[in-house]
Amino acid sequence: MDAINRGNAVVFFDVVLGGSEGEDDKSKPLGRIKLELFVKDCPKTCENFRQFCTGEHTDPVTRAPLGYKNSNFHRVIKDFMIQGGDFLNHDGTGKTCIYGTSTFADENLTSYKHDKPGMLSSANSGPNSNGCQFFITCKKADWLDGKHVVFGKVLDEESMLTVRKCEAVPTSGGGNRPRIPLRISQCGEL
Repeated sequence: MDAINRGNAVVFFDVVLGGSEGEDDKSKPLGRIKLELFVKDCPKTCENFRQFCTGEHTDPVTRAPLGYKNSNFHRVIKDFMIQGGDFLNHDGTGKTCIYGTSTFADENLTSYKHDKPGMLSSANSGPNSNGCQFFITCKKADWLDGKHVVFGKVLDEESMLTVRKCEAVPTSGGGNRPRIPLRISQCGEL
């Protein structure tokens, strides 16, 4: 795989529509999103995301794996982005990271831009507030440049088709929450 030969990590999300954890028979598979992580340019952000994909990071008390498996994309805005990663509160308010704090500092805001569909970026609530949440762009979003760390990209056309399927899910309310849950049924590193 070219991405790995470049020294980057590749992770994946298997996304389903509907159902909840343990109810895979009630869900419809939408496909796999493969993501290349720019580990040389954004090592801390990439490692945080990678460990939440693999389940390597564990709760300090229970030692249970923490991460994206069975979490939802909680915000979908057509022609803009799909957002997920809040496996704590499931609504966009949860924050945590692998570094022993709830957030960590911005890292390399200049090497990559929100210049096309499929860019993977850290969702935040202002400067130096990166945590577990992320978004994937559905089109150019240059007003976010310099404000959010772009640390990866959708790897191939098949993966981008899965992003487009997620983007097309109807939403309701001001929070742009999908009417039918968009769930990461499996995730990991390739």
